[in-house]
Amino acid sequence: MNGKLVLVTGGTGFIAQHCMLALLHAGYRVRTTVRSLSREAEVRANLKVGGAEPGDQLSFVAANLDADRGWAEATEGCDYVMHGASPTPSGDQVHEEDWIKPAVDGNLRVLRAARDAGVKRVVLTSAFGAVGVGHKPTNRPFNESDWSDLGGNVAPYQKSKTLSERAAWEFIAREGRGLELSAVNPVTVLGPALGADYSHSIRLIKNLMDGQRGCPKINTGVVDVRDLADLHLRCMTDPAAAGERFLGVTGQSMWMVEIAEVLQRRMGLAADKVSTRVIPNWVVRLAALRDPAVKSILPILGLKLDATNEKARRLLGWTPRSREDAIVATAESLVRLGLVGSRSVAD
Repeated sequence: MNGKLVLVTGGTGFIAQHCMLALLHAGYRVRTTVRSLSREAEVRANLKVGGAEPGDQLSFVAANLDADRGWAEATEGCDYVMHGASPTPSGDQVHEEDWIKPAVDGNLRVLRAARDAGVKRVVLTSAFGAVGVGHKPTNRPFNESDWSDLGGNVAPYQKSKTLSERAAWEFIAREGRGLELSAVNPVTVLGPALGADYSHSIRLIKNLMDGQRGCPKINTGVVDVRDLADLHLRCMTDPAAAGERFLGVTGQSMWMVEIAEVLQRRMGLAADKVSTRVIPNWVVRLAALRDPAVKSILPILGLKLDATNEKARRLLGWTPRSREDAIVATAESLVRLGLVGSRSVAD
């Protein structure tokens, strides 16, 4: 044990739990926030699936992004904070402000508490949505100097990620008083699910394995969540990461049909429902008229969204596993947990 204490916000989240696993494995003590302490057992059960039974090396504090209560207690005595708690596409959001306000206010609330508690560095989990959307088509990969163009066609989730990350950097510059910040901007995060409450990124693989009728022309980078957790740790401790943002992406971006082809090639009978039929853009646009979930993908339909991890490799020595291995690890975990395969599409 190294004795240092790290706060990981949003402990029920997919990325957060893999960050906790990486921290515990590296000998850190971990504190995590949850909206309700009633979810402690679920979090501990998921960590056990991931190979950790931390006992009193892990503690819980009830705190919510939309209220000050609990954050001073959560950050007290912490050396570092990994802040990834943020609104995600749950379907409950009605107005754009329902995304943006909690994300911006939540970031500032956590940064203020971390600064006041004497935390050395906060690692912010931002998103590719703060980097590569709203732009005109480009032939070059996006890098960390890019910011999403909010004057373009940007969905509310990506807008919230962009504005909340910008607010975080502005806070550090204006009133950070020595608090360091590093940001991680992941693309589609795959890798082993730890339980039935998995991320919307993993739903991409589940939907394909459950027999989705084809593949829209959607292009995305992918990264394995275990490599992303490793990148968070490097951003937390490496002096070179202070004041920097890093794209969490493995290799070149992929079209959805390429992801489906990997599943067919590597998953055998478990992938017998996977379709590699490409759905024409006009069919997707027609479906979007009656399905809000389909409408949300229209801004990126047909766009190549490539990004480079050169900066993380060069400055931090980060070496992620392959795209294919990340895809297969996701699928294997869904089969292992009984979340695909024996279940019907209606489930």
